[in-house]
Amino acid sequence: MRRVNGTASTARPDWVSDDLFPFESRFLDLPPDHRMHYIDEGEGEAIVFVHGNPAWSFLFRHPVRELRSEFRCIALDHIGFGLSSRSARREDHRPESHARRLAALLDHLDLRGITLFMNDWGGPIGLDFARRHPERVKRLVIANTWCWPVGDDFHFRSFSFLMSSWIGQYLLRHHNIFVNRVMPRAVGDRSVLTPEIMAHYRGAQPSPAARAASAALPGYIVGASDWLRSIWQDRAAFADKPALILWGLKDIAFRRKELERWTSALRDVEVREFEDCGHFVAEEAPGRVVEALRGFMGRSVEARPMGLRPGIDLDDIGGLLDVLDGPTRR
Repeated sequence: MRRVNGTASTARPDWVSDDLFPFESRFLDLPPDHRMHYIDEGEGEAIVFVHGNPAWSFLFRHPVRELRSEFRCIALDHIGFGLSSRSARREDHRPESHARRLAALLDHLDLRGITLFMNDWGGPIGLDFARRHPERVKRLVIANTWCWPVGDDFHFRSFSFLMSSWIGQYLLRHHNIFVNRVMPRAVGDRSVLTPEIMAHYRGAQPSPAARAASAALPGYIVGASDWLRSIWQDRAAFADKPALILWGLKDIAFRRKELERWTSALRDVEVREFEDCGHFVAEEAPGRVVEALRGFMGRSVEARPMGLRPGIDLDDIGGLLDVLDGPTRR
């Protein structure tokens, strides 16, 4: 695949460890004045990792490091997250805006045959691209996320209301509770979030102003219902694609109920349940995630040469070709 990249830079904040995050940082300038950070490692089929709240591309460091010798691994930071620029404009924090900027990056890199790896808000943001450009997306990896309206579910509605209230916004902006309190509660084993790892999530949200995008997203869990509904109504564009679900069963956000909705909606799906993990399986069980992802990439390539749909018997096709090799074939 032809590589097209943005500006490379070695200038990173001191809190970013080159040992933990051993990748070249790249940046793409987007209108009106955004600067999106991303990493682009390896060659071959593209895996695009799409994070949610309050993560950044650091979340995917393990699979990128392990798989870059076999695949092209791209992980971005949404505007307002990680090493990307910040914005004071409310419109820039809408999930639809994040989706448009993801599409701009994928267009800039001219990616085809993409495997989308999506966690949390990365699900609807990534699937917005998949429903608009199904010909460019080859596979889906669903990791504790959703993509439909949830305003009628008290579990989500209450969290969205609380976090978008004045007290919730104060706590998110001034006490960084998404990183300091929610992340440790959302994992199956808090010990995986070592002080060094937490420093990378705290460093990415260093001040009340820098946390504006993170603080805005909870309100859109309900507030973006029309957009979420439109993606789900268009799910026929991606429902037939090979899909791998990686699901942490100790997640405080997404439950077995959401997992079952995915399995009923996707027609060619493989499920890996992680009983000891929560919301961030790429952080909590990187070895098992890499193993599952590598196997999924290999099996989906072997299972569908020339884009064959499930259920077609290759032996039958071989027999048909033998017939065609007779006198009538030219």
